[in-house]
Amino acid sequence: MALPSVSMHPEYLRTLTNVLGSLSRAVWHRSKGAMGLFGSGKCTSKDTLEGKTALITGANTGIGYETAKDFLKRGARVIMACRNIQLAESAADELRKEVPGGDIRVVQLNLASLKSVKECADVLLQTEQKIHLLVNNAGVMACPYSKTEDGLEMQFQTNHLGHFLLTNLLLPTVKNSAPSRIINLSSAAHLGGKVNFEDLQSTRSYNSVLAYNQSKLCNVLFTLELQERLKDTGVVSYAVHPGVVATELGRHLPCGCSWAFQRFGWVLKTPLQGAQTTLHCALDEKLATQNGLYFSDCSPGRTSERARNKEDAKKLWEVSEELLKDYL
Repeated sequence: MALPSVSMHPEYLRTLTNVLGSLSRAVWHRSKGAMGLFGSGKCTSKDTLEGKTALITGANTGIGYETAKDFLKRGARVIMACRNIQLAESAADELRKEVPGGDIRVVQLNLASLKSVKECADVLLQTEQKIHLLVNNAGVMACPYSKTEDGLEMQFQTNHLGHFLLTNLLLPTVKNSAPSRIINLSSAAHLGGKVNFEDLQSTRSYNSVLAYNQSKLCNVLFTLELQERLKDTGVVSYAVHPGVVATELGRHLPCGCSWAFQRFGWVLKTPLQGAQTTLHCALDEKLATQNGLYFSDCSPGRTSERARNKEDAKKLWEVSEELLKDYL
């Protein structure tokens, strides 16, 4: 079967090659009885979450939905922070059917609007005494170039800056809830990422894949610096790679990559499988005290050297604070 004849940027070709290579390895693992890309780690924690409150961004679909369902089954009160309030309410209704008696709250959060993030945080600070689990799950992937209402590049703001603002605004409540955990969804795409401090908003040139890689690297660097600032507070933080998951996130990928995802989607992880590493970092007893930075398939994952650069992590934090000076 031949690939479609398309003209692609070299970075797109590298991405497509990686995708197809991953898919071929996944077929082998599938045939050996493993589930999902490279198999799928599974959260084995039996802990309950009775009396705990969890906030999940982008919880109306995909990995976020499955994370919310698991937390509800364990007895947590779940706050679904979503951009589209109608879709979120519909998802909440489905969760109530699947988990009768589940305690769910829906709040509006548009990460592409700093005003929306601030309003969401203000409401939560006024109404929630505790937030034991903060899961920064929402994101966009390789979308065409656009600016948010704040004049910032869409992927940088949605994937990094919006969650950076939300987390910092909610930190007093999260600290007051200790022991508590913050989980940031990153991606193995960070391995190809580089933070361009000279052009964070991609105003000089834009490549959707490189911008995505940069935003995912920002997630890991944010987590790295967050760990430094949370020492001795009883709050731990982890970055996770969920795997290559069959969700709507890849809809903006270059056409060849999208074609591969459509053709080989049956070997990708399901959203439930994709949620396992998030659940592992949120629940595993061994991770209650800081024990690692980045996880994949419920195990410590490989990070790039750039993701472990403490100077860049500190610089990104300071640059982010400056961009958000009117909201922090």
